[in-house]
Amino acid sequence: MNPAIRLGLLGCFAFLSNAQSPYPRHNINLGFGAGVPKADLVGAFDPKAGLSVGYGYRFHPNFQADFGFDTVFGSGNVRDFVDTAFGYRRIRDFQYFLPMGGRAILPLARGRLQIFGGGGGAYMRYQEQISQPNEYIRLDCPGCEARSGWGYYATAGFTVFLDRYHRFRIGAAPKIYRGHTDGGPIGNIPGSRTRDHWVNVMGEFGVSF
Repeated sequence: MNPAIRLGLLGCFAFLSNAQSPYPRHNINLGFGAGVPKADLVGAFDPKAGLSVGYGYRFHPNFQADFGFDTVFGSGNVRDFVDTAFGYRRIRDFQYFLPMGGRAILPLARGRLQIFGGGGGAYMRYQEQISQPNEYIRLDCPGCEARSGWGYYATAGFTVFLDRYHRFRIGAAPKIYRGHTDGGPIGNIPGSRTRDHWVNVMGEFGVSF
């Protein structure tokens, strides 16, 4: 082979090798579990099933920026009905959480096992919603209450990659939320400011690339 061509190929290979990240930078998570209310919510809200969706950008082997969305279904036990042009429609309550923060990562077993801990700020919103007749018609719900507020969250857990290419993984990522909300009454919560704590325990499946 021509020495110039060989040198060029070696240079391209070296460039691609250096450009390749030794760890996946983009991490998408889908979790299922439950949310357990604490503090002023005890006796007003009940533990209920929930899910989480998250994205993490790993900018360093040991650090990652996280953005997510968690929801708990019907913790306030709202079971109302309203008469509409489409018949009686059900009103239920949902709890939403938007965590925004980061984590520190300790990779073990050549990166196959990762232990992490972190936290950041969080927006919390509890809302009553009316069931819609179909995807083309959206009914308003003037009597539906909502309350919201800000706080923070902390998380610690682990993840295990299932393949040697570090693409698919499973793990657990419980989060503890603390903050305050105010607004209208939902379920047995009065229309005043409350001190809100949540323990959201989620098992996760993830994809990294």
